[in-house]
Amino acid sequence: MGEPILARAQGTYIPSCNQCSLSNICLPIAVSHEDLYRLEAVVSQGKIFDRGELVFRQCDRFKSCFAVQGGAIKTYFVSEDGEKQVTGFYLPGEVVALDSVSTNHYSCSAEALERSSLCEIPLNRLEELAARIPSLQQHFFQLMSHEIQSGQQMSMLLSRRTAEERLASFLLSLSTRFNRRRLSPTHFRLPMARNDIANYLGLAVETVSRVLTRFQKQELVLFHGRNCTLVDIDGLKNIVHHYNSLCE
Repeated sequence: MGEPILARAQGTYIPSCNQCSLSNICLPIAVSHEDLYRLEAVVSQGKIFDRGELVFRQCDRFKSCFAVQGGAIKTYFVSEDGEKQVTGFYLPGEVVALDSVSTNHYSCSAEALERSSLCEIPLNRLEELAARIPSLQQHFFQLMSHEIQSGQQMSMLLSRRTAEERLASFLLSLSTRFNRRRLSPTHFRLPMARNDIANYLGLAVETVSRVLTRFQKQELVLFHGRNCTLVDIDGLKNIVHHYNSLCE
């Protein structure tokens, strides 16, 4: 235990759980150092997916969840009439497919937005391990609860907020998530394209571009390609203040 794991065919080294820089926000946070080897025995680390490659496909038999170790993942489902709806973006330290745990099939597809490494967590083995380590089971329940809350917040966002409020909320959410990884909450790169952001927020691409241009003119944000700087976080928070006051 403790030695780097070689990602075969890639020639790159993938850190084990106790060496991973994300261990303070991913599954290892829920287990003691003495039990960490048990978790490492269950998790398949360092699976590499190139940009555009599917991690799993909607309606495939559900087998595993995936923790993002590097890169970024988007999830989406395709309706019966063929319309694609982006349902989420997952950054390092976050777990994909929690919404499918209680079903036999994946409820959506997951695609790499850029070259990404993921740790595969087979559910049947994780359940066995969680039965022996109550703190891991509790943490997994917390992750699923957070997923449910995120879905509820997304429903509220789409049903009530203006385009400005949706985009401000989206940027603030990314800021919080990058900060959780101990990265800059004000300077980060957007791994997703604007058309994916528009689809996720229920807006036209033109609307997203227009609002972000307005944000720049108001000196709230600054963009260089996909590199984003949040110049005035308080200003972005003020945009969603009216909505938040309704929820207090």
